[in-house]
Amino acid sequence: MPGFAKAANYSWWSREQRPFTTSELIVDAAVHILGLVVAIAAGSILLVLALLHTAPEAFPALLLYIATLIAVLGISLAYNLWPVSPIKRHLARFDQAAIFLFIAGSYTPFLAAIGGTPIGAVMMSLVWGASLVGVALKLIVPQRFGRLAILLYLAIGWSGIVVFQTLAQALPDTTLWLLLAGGVTYSTGIVFHLWEKLKFQNALWHVFVVAGASLHLWAVLDCMVIARL
Repeated sequence: MPGFAKAANYSWWSREQRPFTTSELIVDAAVHILGLVVAIAAGSILLVLALLHTAPEAFPALLLYIATLIAVLGISLAYNLWPVSPIKRHLARFDQAAIFLFIAGSYTPFLAAIGGTPIGAVMMSLVWGASLVGVALKLIVPQRFGRLAILLYLAIGWSGIVVFQTLAQALPDTTLWLLLAGGVTYSTGIVFHLWEKLKFQNALWHVFVVAGASLHLWAVLDCMVIARL
């Protein structure tokens, strides 16, 4: 479809300047699949133990968190492997929008732990409000605000600093360190996300995503299951 390939907004979703090689796609797919296996396996353990033993009151928040984790990895896998076509363009919209949902979903279990405080309720509203604005932008005008979206990802992701003291009183120390390590891992990975000329750049970026997500999943397990046994 030559006419379609020359569309004005082609490059924002299709890697027109440097298409990935087959080896890059294979490694990237392997990273995604590993992340999905960890998310499904550890997520299932988290949900079962929390519901039946340690934190049944937090089950809705945990279910939402695991759902957004699986969704962001699954959509990203589909988008990155799909050949250039109109479908890939639509997947690109969902891929970028899912990141905002995942950030909000990741915050939800921890903010639920301080949900009885005014600052916890306000923070939950702000995180989800900002994330939904990001989702709308990526679904409606995905070709715009590319670099600004990255700043918004970071701003929402690190907004927890505002309630750090409250979280420190409600969460185990191990959980806080895992949260911090996950945030640093995500932020470091953005270097590879932007370094588009580097070979295996996308796979490296997703390695940091999976590593950061795994650290945060461990943090949720720590505060909702391990610390309560």
